[in-house]
Amino acid sequence: MPPSEEEAKATAAAAGAAAAAAPSSGSDEDAEKLKALAEEAENTSLSLEDITDGKTDRGIPQAKFIDDIGKFVESFSPPASAELLIGAYSDLFSKFKAYEQSLSQKRLTYQQKIPEIEKSLTLVKHLKAKQEEGETVVTRYNLADTVYTKAELDVDSGIVNLWLGANVMIEYTYDEAIELLSSKEQKAKKDLEDVVQDLAFTRNQIITAEVNISRIYNWDVRNKRTQKVAS
Repeated sequence: MPPSEEEAKATAAAAGAAAAAAPSSGSDEDAEKLKALAEEAENTSLSLEDITDGKTDRGIPQAKFIDDIGKFVESFSPPASAELLIGAYSDLFSKFKAYEQSLSQKRLTYQQKIPEIEKSLTLVKHLKAKQEEGETVVTRYNLADTVYTKAELDVDSGIVNLWLGANVMIEYTYDEAIELLSSKEQKAKKDLEDVVQDLAFTRNQIITAEVNISRIYNWDVRNKRTQKVAS
């Protein structure tokens, strides 16, 4: 059965990662090794599913920990070389690092966004409370750098304008604004919680991938030494 598109991408990436990690002196011997590795990648049955244990609900793969490396190598047809396996896990490691960077940026965005929502929500609730009490609100607003002036807000109208992004501002009643901001606050906090969990999970997968790469390399060194002594 010909390999699927996903398998082809996984094996090609494994070969590329292994080739990039391999030392190169420009000799014919190195060129032959890289050529052999590329041919192995094309003919092996190694796929992404072989080095992962499924995905999370949000699509992040879970790196498979290899307990018995010798048995794992022989599970492929033909048996996979240590170089190809190291390449496959190196490619997976790179994917996890990209996930980590993206999730770290999302976490920072939510950490900045949530306080802004909470501040806006507190302000609208304050305006509504003053309206119910029949009081006026005096505030200061910025005219220019370091220059402020006092202003009296008309809270009797019960209207507030909210920035929604992309230079869009919409008028809401106090109740509508409180409902909208409350829902946005709850969603942002839930999304932040998911991002923090995904980030911790991803960092664990990075460690698993690194451990596998180290163990495969050490296994290969021991195996070659044993074969050398036997010969």
